[in-house]
Parts: sequence; C-alpha cells; structure tokens
Amino acid sequence: MFIIGELINGMYANIARAIKERDKSEVQKCALEQIENGADALDINCGAASKQPHIDMSWLVETVQEVTDKPLSLDSSKIQVIEAGLKAAKNKTIINSVTADSEKLDNIIPLAKEHNSQLIGITISKKGIPQNKDQRLELAATIVGACIEKSFPVDSLYLDPIVLPVNVAQGQLKDILESIRDFKIISDPPPKTTLGLSNVSQGTNTRSLINRTFLVMAVAYGLDSAILDPKDKELMDALITAELILNKNIYCDLYLNAYRKK
Repeated sequence: MFIIGELINGMYANIARAIKERDKSEVQKCALEQIENGADALDINCGAASKQPHIDMSWLVETVQEVTDKPLSLDSSKIQVIEAGLKAAKNKTIINSVTADSEKLDNIIPLAKEHNSQLIGITISKKGIPQNKDQRLELAATIVGACIEKSFPVDSLYLDPIVLPVNVAQGQLKDILESIRDFKIISDPPPKTTLGLSNVSQGTNTRSLINRTFLVMAVAYGLDSAILDPKDKELMDALITAELILNKNIYCDLYLNAYRKK
C-alpha cells in the first residue's frame, strides 16, 4: 500500500498557523512524524483559507524538501497553485488532482507529462459527484481515455472514486468499494487506485473505527493507495494486518513491528 500522509494541510490549525507565521519547524516536524509512522509520500495542501495559495504552496514544498526527499502530492483544484508547486519541487511529485472534465484534462495531463509527475484523477465532473458505480466507471474511463490519447502512462495514474461520509451517503459506500475493483478492468496496464480515507468518517463520532474498517475493506477490493493519517497507530496496524491476510506480506510473530519499520 502506497501511503500518502494527509497532515500538511492548512485546514489543520497548526499548519494554518505555520503557513501564516512562516514557521518551518512545525511543518518539518509534521513531515518527519508522518514518514516515521509509515508515509511513502506527503500531501501538501495550503487550505481553503490561504489568501495567496500559489505562494504558500511554493513555501510548503521548499520547506518540506529541506528535510525529506519523499514524493510530494500537490493538492489543489487550481492549476496556478499546482504549477507553483511543480516549479518549486525537486522531489518526485503527484498532481492531486484532475477531474473528468475535458478542459481540466487538457490542461493538467500535459503538465503532468512535462514534469514527469504522477496524477490522481477524481471521478467527478461539472455535473457533480456520481451517484452509483456505473457513473463512477464512466468518469474513470473518460480520465483513462484522455491519458491514453495524450500519451500519459496509465500506470502513473491513480483513480479516486470519491469517498463520501457514511452519515450522509451510507448507501453509496458499497458502490465505492466495487468501483475500486472495477477500475482495474478499464485498461491494460490498469490504473492504480487511491482515496481520501478520512472523508468516510467526516462528521461522525467514531472516526478512527470507521476509517480503519473502511480501509481494510477497500484493501480487500484491491486499493493501491490511500491519503490518510499515518500517525493513527490502530489504523496503520489494521492496514498491515489486512495486507498480511491477503498474503501481501510474510507472517512472523512480530509482524507489526517488522512492517512498521519497513
């Protein structure tokens, strides 16, 4: 499982304050703690409150790169912000994200190619969030088709089925899980899959339990990656155990310690 740490995000009070005060130490501490707890890459998001997101994105990228060479997921819906992050980046990058709208695909895919960046495609369009797995599959096929047409390697593409909170869209969660499986049949080689895990528990009282239960189920459906909080020990232990049961890791009595260190 490719883990993208979610915590360098301006929606969190500590990161919002660090961005405002240009406090490198808080951002770098957050980066290193996530890596220590199993993150393979770090999501970088200025947050909705940022008044100059392109400047803040550049600062965050430069700040994180001072302490790690892990890949950076540049998280913004604004192409100018993504471009600012890419220009500042020395590490490998992931563009998070592009929708299934043609104008977005026409702009973002060439940018990803130019910077040798991986890409997250989210199954959403101008019509909004899809309401069933058939609609998700149609939008996913649109994204994959655009990548093939523009000679972007599909094995560098992650598809995100858009996870919705269980307390407002309980009936869609099974479709979302099945979409993870069905995305694999769109092309050969198949696209990878990812999701923003914490969305599933937004607004609930048992967030950690819901997150780790959904993650284990998603892994069983073939999930390749997740954007999550790697500092949630029970979540990470559940992930390691799920992959063990699926025969992706070799069992030993101290497997949790072994795979945490790995």
